[in-house]
Amino acid sequence: MKNKLVIIGAGGHGKVVCDIAKRLGYTDIVFLDDNQTGDCFGYPVLGKTDACASFDNADFVIAIGNNGIRKKLSEKYQLNYVTLIHPSAQLSSGVLVGKGTVVMANAVINAGAEIGEHCIINSASVVEHDNKIGDFVHISPRAALGGTVEIGECSHIGIGAAVKNNISICKNCIIGAGATVVKNITSPATYVGVPAKKHRD
Repeated sequence: MKNKLVIIGAGGHGKVVCDIAKRLGYTDIVFLDDNQTGDCFGYPVLGKTDACASFDNADFVIAIGNNGIRKKLSEKYQLNYVTLIHPSAQLSSGVLVGKGTVVMANAVINAGAEIGEHCIINSASVVEHDNKIGDFVHISPRAALGGTVEIGECSHIGIGAAVKNNISICKNCIIGAGATVVKNITSPATYVGVPAKKHRD
């Protein structure tokens, strides 16, 4: 860990990431944001995202909730992305967590789970044993994934949603808040309800 951390994204999610970074011992924290100036959570916003190349010997994390934007930025800027894990999170030994991923307060990740790069494992969520979570996935607060679940790249599991054991969800899906997934999902779309079904406008 380097002393300086550059957080890309100065919104609400950035504040939560900043709080984790402080708890992990970072003392020199700055933000970059394309739409905000001044300060965020008491730390300076020093410019737009493209200023990241001007920071030498710094760690970086993308603190933007939108999965697609995190993917785009991580591919555009090849930086020293770090993994941040809140001290209260419970990770089983042997769990793999990819670079750029943030694990929030009171999250639980159990034995054999593999978490991809630039994911958000949000507050009090549960990722059970032998899960495989693709890159750029967001597991929202209090969502619960049973054992041996697979979540494809860029999918979003909404607040309080539940996914039954041995379920596979393809990439680019949105699982609505409070939904319960009991069957494999193979078509990218938004799914809502109990049991979860494809949402139709």
